[in-house]
Amino acid sequence: MTVSGSKPDPMEPIADRGDIAPVRNGAAASETPAPAANDPAAPATTPPYPTPSGALARLIDSQLVMRILLVEDDQAAAAYVSKALSESGHVVDHAATGRDGLYLATSGDYDAVVLDRMLPGLDGLSVLHAMRAADVETPVLILSALDKVDDRVKGLKAGGDDYLTKPFAFSELLARLEALGRRRKASTAETLLKVADLEMDLLKRAVKRAGREIDLQPREFKLLECLMRHADQVVTRTMLLESVWDYHFDPQTNVIDVHVSRLRQKIDKGFDRPLLHTVRGAGYSLRATS
Repeated sequence: MTVSGSKPDPMEPIADRGDIAPVRNGAAASETPAPAANDPAAPATTPPYPTPSGALARLIDSQLVMRILLVEDDQAAAAYVSKALSESGHVVDHAATGRDGLYLATSGDYDAVVLDRMLPGLDGLSVLHAMRAADVETPVLILSALDKVDDRVKGLKAGGDDYLTKPFAFSELLARLEALGRRRKASTAETLLKVADLEMDLLKRAVKRAGREIDLQPREFKLLECLMRHADQVVTRTMLLESVWDYHFDPQTNVIDVHVSRLRQKIDKGFDRPLLHTVRGAGYSLRATS
């Protein structure tokens, strides 16, 4: 892939660049409109991929609308992919260079990035390395004509989540992107628990209520996690003994009562309404209503 003109310095700071803006649906407003398909003067740049049809629309997961960043310097391919993804119900931003793609990837909130490897200014693997170094965990699907095993391995080891070679079927690209989106959505759901104004971050091991930090001991944290995972349900003493203490028998002690009492003091005291309730003769329940 050749690039005319001087190349920008890849080390030049990219923050605060006012000249970069996402190009929606793969085409900028200032671009000259593409010639009609039946125009004999039209260049032969149409990608060799089938156009999405009504059958493809049935593959769309209507409950998963994604915001996707496409980093691709081939304008014809970018316009095709952007249009097809938009018609599939997703929102697409397009960057034509590696530096612009890195700027958008590190400053925007995307559900997935489709990244070409051979880009002007800053190649795709450099973009990927910089994203991961900046703690950007957005799933990245590498879309490249480099199809050797070593090329695919390099892309995945650089931080890519998937690798698709050109030419490709759009239905496969769409399926792979939506699979990445579902996995990310499931991962996010599993690491953040919330009941009313009580929040638990499982990755940071942090608990807040109404924005106030709550300091918990490890056993209290595990007890609260169990209750939050079963919010609005009655959690029996047997369930707590097994999941929190790993006891498969009744130790005949008041260990549960002591820990529940301490936990209640920390998450309920000083707040308008209690969340931790005792269900007499059954167990405990974490719920917003009394």
